[in-house]
Amino acid sequence: MPKLNKRQLLERVENGIKESGWNLLFVTDPSEHPARYQVYREHFSHAVRVYIWNLTHGGGRARPVDEYRIQVTGVPQFEPEIGGKTLILGWWDDVGVFAGFDYQHHKNPLGYSPSMQIREAALRNAVVNGLCPHQRGGDEIAIAFRPDFIGAYIDNLESLHQSGQVAGDVEILSRIGNEPERVSDEEINSRATEKRKFAFVSTKRALRDISFRARVLNAYSQKCAFCGLQLKLLDGAHILPVSQQGSTDETCNGVALCATHHRAYDHGLITFDPEYRVHMNRKRVEEFRETGHDGGLDEFVEKLKPILILPPDRRDRPNSDYVGRANTVRGWDFL
Repeated sequence: MPKLNKRQLLERVENGIKESGWNLLFVTDPSEHPARYQVYREHFSHAVRVYIWNLTHGGGRARPVDEYRIQVTGVPQFEPEIGGKTLILGWWDDVGVFAGFDYQHHKNPLGYSPSMQIREAALRNAVVNGLCPHQRGGDEIAIAFRPDFIGAYIDNLESLHQSGQVAGDVEILSRIGNEPERVSDEEINSRATEKRKFAFVSTKRALRDISFRARVLNAYSQKCAFCGLQLKLLDGAHILPVSQQGSTDETCNGVALCATHHRAYDHGLITFDPEYRVHMNRKRVEEFRETGHDGGLDEFVEKLKPILILPPDRRDRPNSDYVGRANTVRGWDFL
């Protein structure tokens, strides 16, 4: 495939930030490189400076045959984002994966024709699992990751790359990347270095959220189960909330919802029963009408489907036990 230009590469970053559930504002002109953004989600916000190049095969007679690399051009020295995050990225367009390199190991003048390497196995592992660390030598760790993980990568940037300072941390991070559901919070808290415990727990949860969301949205053909909206504005919502005992990340405990119907569902304005019939909270509707807060209500109701849009595979459809328990904890009494 032909190499992407800088604008195309930066679009991969911008789309990944949005896909991972974060938002961004442009601090510099979109055509500039390095690009600078303000990325934010809920009460988290980071100033980010992004350097990016194409990842190309770098194997040859003097190099490992499975090596990929970025060839750094046009930058004599990386400038840090003061008070923020500095990302040094490679993008392998053939499979759609990033490689992140540690600024702290490359903050000095770069010299002649500098390059940074990562092994193909790490890149391919990240395509499947979301994240894979690669020890480049000494304590330097490169991180291969899918676009839908870039928000969590930015959030935990320093701790992920610094995991190379302790062999045990690298081992835990590798296991989190391969099978996050098999690494408990208790194990992380008992084995990981103190200053990296929070980042590892956060990384594990992000990978599980990514897996859950991808499975749920694919099951529902990227459509909101209440209204059919697509437009890449969907969440994978838990039916029985994560905070409730017995909640799982099974696809049958999930439903694809647009942002409006996700909030309406979580706030008890709408729901569905074990027969997948959609219900409005009539008491809430009456309160809205009485207080004059019913603007747009008719349009909202009109867009609701009478029966939930369901996945073709019966195994992915909402489990009746999760539906019943979720309606109970949300205060529905029609059942």
